[in-house]
Amino acid sequence: MKAEVYNLEGKKVKQIDLPVQFNEPIRPDIIKKAFIALQLSSRTPYGAFKEAGKRYSSYVSKRRRKYKGIYGRGASRVPRKVLTRRGTQFYYVAATTPFSVGGRRAHPPKSEKNWYKKINTNERRKAIRSALAATFNLDLINSHGYKINIPSIIIDSKIETKSKTNDIKKILLSLGLGKELERTEEKQIRAGRGKSRGRKYKTKSGILLVVSKECSLIKSASNLPGLDISKINELNVSLLAPGSVPGRFTIYTEDSIKELEKNKLFLNKK
Repeated sequence: MKAEVYNLEGKKVKQIDLPVQFNEPIRPDIIKKAFIALQLSSRTPYGAFKEAGKRYSSYVSKRRRKYKGIYGRGASRVPRKVLTRRGTQFYYVAATTPFSVGGRRAHPPKSEKNWYKKINTNERRKAIRSALAATFNLDLINSHGYKINIPSIIIDSKIETKSKTNDIKKILLSLGLGKELERTEEKQIRAGRGKSRGRKYKTKSGILLVVSKECSLIKSASNLPGLDISKINELNVSLLAPGSVPGRFTIYTEDSIKELEKNKLFLNKK
């Protein structure tokens, strides 16, 4: 498979052969499996405090002639705590049980639950290769809602030295990606509880920028809404196929393609 290389002015300068990683058949089923495993494995464990709703005395005897008992009073057999007392007469209130005020939950979330989901290393690498191949499939890219008429492109590695967000924006405009920038800059109001938790707006996933190493571009490009940036050796299915759907429009630097081929990244080791 061949791909066009563009300079920073948006002009085609040459054509290169893509590494073997891009020749992988596109397998949406394996991509989805790897995506789910990645999402579950990165989930933060959470749970209720183990003593919640149990931090007081709420025992009541059900045997006859027992002090502080409820035998023969027509009261249900539930744990109770004493609010007031006059001799052997008690004013009880149900406690501890899930249906009582201030009681524990019946089946609260438990922090010891293991969310981690395993996936074979070779299968994970195959999913990444499949997602890489999908970035050059124009039909899959258009199905994402991109306003682009070209598949993913490769750009001159000089872009990695850019340290200003405005310069990155000008380069993307020269590549004809103005409509895509407008699409991701549109603010979409979030529904539900997220609005009251500091997440009022949703951001659409846009362009993915892949670089060869740690550089100033990582910081400057991160200010553009919807644009993600990653080093080539840190790519995963979540970045290449948001929501487990393959076909994200991606811009690779020329050095990142060379790094992919040189180090044989994401290939199964024999």
